Amino acid sequence: MSINYKDSGVDVEAGQREVQLIKSIVEQTHDQNVLSKLGGFSGLYDLTNFRDMTHPVLVSGTDGVGTKVMLAQMMDKHDTVGIDCVAMCVNDILCQGAQPLFFLDYIGTGKLIPEKMAEIVKGVSEGCLAAGASLIGGETAEMPGIYEEDEYDIAGFVVGIVDKNQMIDGSQIEEGDLIFGLSSSGIHSNGYSLVRKVVLEKMQFDLNDQIDGLHQPLGEVLLTPTKIYVKEMLSLMEKVEVKVMSHITGGGYYENIPRMIKEGYGARVDVREVEVPQIFKLLQQWANISDEEMYATFNMGIGFVFVVRPEDSEIVEEHFKDYDSLYRIGEIVKGDEKLELQF
Repeated sequence: MSINYKDSGVDVEAGQREVQLIKSIVEQTHDQNVLSKLGGFSGLYDLTNFRDMTHPVLVSGTDGVGTKVMLAQMMDKHDTVGIDCVAMCVNDILCQGAQPLFFLDYIGTGKLIPEKMAEIVKGVSEGCLAAGASLIGGETAEMPGIYEEDEYDIAGFVVGIVDKNQMIDGSQIEEGDLIFGLSSSGIHSNGYSLVRKVVLEKMQFDLNDQIDGLHQPLGEVLLTPTKIYVKEMLSLMEKVEVKVMSHITGGGYYENIPRMIKEGYGARVDVREVEVPQIFKLLQQWANISDEEMYATFNMGIGFVFVVRPEDSEIVEEHFKDYDSLYRIGEIVKGDEKLELQF
């Protein structure tokens, strides 16, 4: 009796059906610089339209969504984790002042179900459109034995560009510079191992439960996609000098804000006026988590932080007047303590 590839758990025809399902979704993200079509061996992107840059520098980043994908699988809801994957990557390279150019995704799964994969890629495409990036390639790997049939993981890779004389490295910060924060959409894509332990193990909630204080079922709240800050920050950078930026991801405030501060300086941050999303308050209440642990794990309502000169504060506030997401949260001070946080 002969055995073929499909008998071993890999369905090549399903992969071909996936390509047909996602083709139009992917192509809507393409700009005039994309030279390749979906289904080739590689993606091609033309850089000649960036000749006006004095010294163009490519900036790259890669990331995933972590254990948030487990909740997506439990909810059988797969159209948001792709947005998360893009957001985690593009928000990171934004911190160097980079404009995202193109994105690639990788999905590993136990059984390739074309419709499910198409939902994931739909989210990736939505994230790319929000970030102004072209989705020019990707890989879906069917790996029975590595993943269970209903399991998958997703990772992404982004390349952006910035003129070398406009790269942001924090070297220009000075005492008295102001620190602003932009609101998050919720938990974003960090801390979900703790979230699952609290919600599923300690409290034993069902993800479809409607919890007092939450405007959606619990699982829907937990799957709210990560906010993408690219377009609003790049347009701000055309108006003022943004001296440094930080994406508040894993490690919360205590890890990510010090990363943007040069030696001899620190950040004095007061977030007592920040509106903390209700889901954070509930998690803290359910598991009796300390304030320090919350701010060392989660974004607590601020997903992105940046620093400008005091004289530019009015321009910043005017720029974000319609976003309803801006908080003035602190200032740069001299000293060896990288972060002084009041909450």
